[in-house]
Amino acid sequence: MLLSTLRRAPRAPAAHLSSLASMTPGGGVHGSQTSVNARRWRQKPLLRVYGEELYFKTGSDAVKLLSNEAERRDKDKPLYLEQFTNFMRHLQPVFDRSPKYAWLAKILLEPERTVSFKVTYIDDWGNARTNRGWRVQHSSSLGPFGGPMHFGRHVTEDLLRAQSFDATFANALTGRRLGGAAGGANFEPALASEAEIQRFCQSFMTELQKYVGPGLDLPSMGVNCGSTEIGYMYGQYKRTATNLSKHGFGMLWGGSVPHPEVHGYGPVSFAKSFLEARGDSLRGKRCLVTGSGKVALAVADKLVAEGAIPLTLSDTSGFIYEEGGLPSAKLAQISTIKAERGARIGRYIVASTTAKYNDPEDIFDVPCDLVFPTNSNEIDAQAAEKLANNGCSTIVDAGYSPTTPEAIASLKKLGVAHCPFRATLAIGNALAYTSKEHQIIKADISDEIDKEAARVFQEVQRTASEYNVRGDLDAGAAIASFLRVANVMASHGSV
Repeated sequence: MLLSTLRRAPRAPAAHLSSLASMTPGGGVHGSQTSVNARRWRQKPLLRVYGEELYFKTGSDAVKLLSNEAERRDKDKPLYLEQFTNFMRHLQPVFDRSPKYAWLAKILLEPERTVSFKVTYIDDWGNARTNRGWRVQHSSSLGPFGGPMHFGRHVTEDLLRAQSFDATFANALTGRRLGGAAGGANFEPALASEAEIQRFCQSFMTELQKYVGPGLDLPSMGVNCGSTEIGYMYGQYKRTATNLSKHGFGMLWGGSVPHPEVHGYGPVSFAKSFLEARGDSLRGKRCLVTGSGKVALAVADKLVAEGAIPLTLSDTSGFIYEEGGLPSAKLAQISTIKAERGARIGRYIVASTTAKYNDPEDIFDVPCDLVFPTNSNEIDAQAAEKLANNGCSTIVDAGYSPTTPEAIASLKKLGVAHCPFRATLAIGNALAYTSKEHQIIKADISDEIDKEAARVFQEVQRTASEYNVRGDLDAGAAIASFLRVANVMASHGSV
């Protein structure tokens, strides 16, 4: 329910109050605000719900109003509500310092466009099968929409709404002119033949191509949507569209994925910058890695290159644990196994005499120094406490929202550092969405990633200090990305 303490009698509108179009601060992204201007903004109703005007006095009040409004509009989307509410909580010091930003946050309650469509294809038996596809385009304030495509039974509009919202801010930290979107379909590639996957991707793109393209929306890889699916979709896009993109822009660059490893290298490079700021390094650190897809394998590969010791990899069947670590040769074996569609990580124990499978019972029971989770919501408060007791000092998100809000709160109490996904994923996106007529050679990728990681980390750390949340990288990433988006939105007016 809306708090009665936040309700005040309607006031007559003041003629001298500036519009959204004049909200861009003159002194940089954190331009100074006088108490007079702040008071004027607080005299305006932030929301009007069924004729009732709602005001706020503090940043905490603004967060409650915005969170309540999101729940009123989208109570059937719990994943989105969780991400939105927790993001708004980090913005409380922004609203306290500059109340005008609450009005810009209000505009972000709704995505610019949500498209849902039917995808029909013919299976190997000649039967027609139908799935549902989506593309949620949340914000194009900074530039063309950009974000992942996911396939699987887990894909819902709720998930894509949450991911498109987060993609808006993760992409903002890249420093590129790129908005936020997410899409996919409830199609399960693991249960389909290669021919069926190709026919599905072609049917999917036949409809999707109406809403994507250079300068509009640049889809990229995601869960169960790798280079093979990207290639099939681009082939159909090329048949039905005439506007192709320069190399380096989403799936439209030619159907090839030149450096998919950047999304795994980014979190490791961010952890490297984070530890170096503390006078430490990755060398010799024991690291848990969850997952065994392209991102997880790239994380492990980069850890080995930095002198760290990756201990584990996992999938839905369980996990493998090499007490002495997974060197490059063993990672190559696992990569070969997982290259076969539907293969399980357990097959690796046949090729290794030292590997343990599902021993101990829980992967988070393995003693470690750092954890790189790649699967959504896999670290909850209980897992966080278990990791802290096992000596873990840092959790580095290497996938979309792998650490729950409850776990993040628990980590702060336990003294375990957390590197948020909005910052770690921005690093790989910065390179994946950079248009280059000449590809970056593989030997230079690691250096490019390290430079980008250092820039993102410094911006996040600096912003956290400026808003009196020193050391809170979650808040620093949220505030820095929001200000990048909000200041551009302000110049666009009420759109």
